[in-house]
Amino acid sequence: MRIAGLQKLTLLDYPGEVACTVFMQGCNLRCLFCHNPELVVPELYQSSIFPSMNTSHSGGEFPSGDSPSPEEVFFDYLDRRRGKLSGVVVSGGEPTLYTDLPDFLARIRRMGYLVKLDTNGMRPEALRLIIDAGLVDYVAMDVKNSPEKYAQTCGVGGLTEGGGSDPKAPSSLWEMARESISLLTEGRVLYEFRTTIAIGLHTEADVEAMACQLRGARAWFLQQFTGGKAIVGDYSTGKVPKMRSPSPAEMEKMKEAAQAFVPAVSLRGV
Repeated sequence: MRIAGLQKLTLLDYPGEVACTVFMQGCNLRCLFCHNPELVVPELYQSSIFPSMNTSHSGGEFPSGDSPSPEEVFFDYLDRRRGKLSGVVVSGGEPTLYTDLPDFLARIRRMGYLVKLDTNGMRPEALRLIIDAGLVDYVAMDVKNSPEKYAQTCGVGGLTEGGGSDPKAPSSLWEMARESISLLTEGRVLYEFRTTIAIGLHTEADVEAMACQLRGARAWFLQQFTGGKAIVGDYSTGKVPKMRSPSPAEMEKMKEAAQAFVPAVSLRGV
């Protein structure tokens, strides 16, 4: 696991739990609106060495030489926070890219913590393995856009079975997302879907198309894209549509478009 950062306390990212969030480096998508380019764009990886990971040394850098690895620092932090934290959010980047993710999650659970996984759903076979093994308590999956706009929104043409990019297969992204959606709606773990809404990428018709695919979901959050920050789209070599933050009124209309199919839809960050 390539740990890029640690948010030591969050009361928002794991519903009902006092948690920390650990961020993994690397992603198989290049979503145009993503606010974490330092975790996604390879040439920015060095900048994703978060000072907060350095819990036992001063200077704000990852330990080096004989110092403990970021993974050891993370688990030392969890050991010291027993009884104070109840959950751990494993986020990214995209955590399911790592073959050692099951072992990583199992170690967290052995320490007595609940586990929430944030994922883009592009590796449904990895998600199924984790759920089958009972290694996760809550999953938050990003649903990027309507099936027709999935590849454009994700910033890549398509994906191979192993998670690599395949520009000749744009439909594969939606197929993988749909498989993960079906897996989660089986209800074997708590879950939520979430969609970041950016005007220029999303319309009310797109939200309604997504809602048809998420019919009956237990929770779906529409999140407001905010500009003014570096985003992955800034590093794209292709043509990027102009995007802006939706107004509260526009977000309400998006919510109304979804409610006929997903009554449990809510707005977040508005």
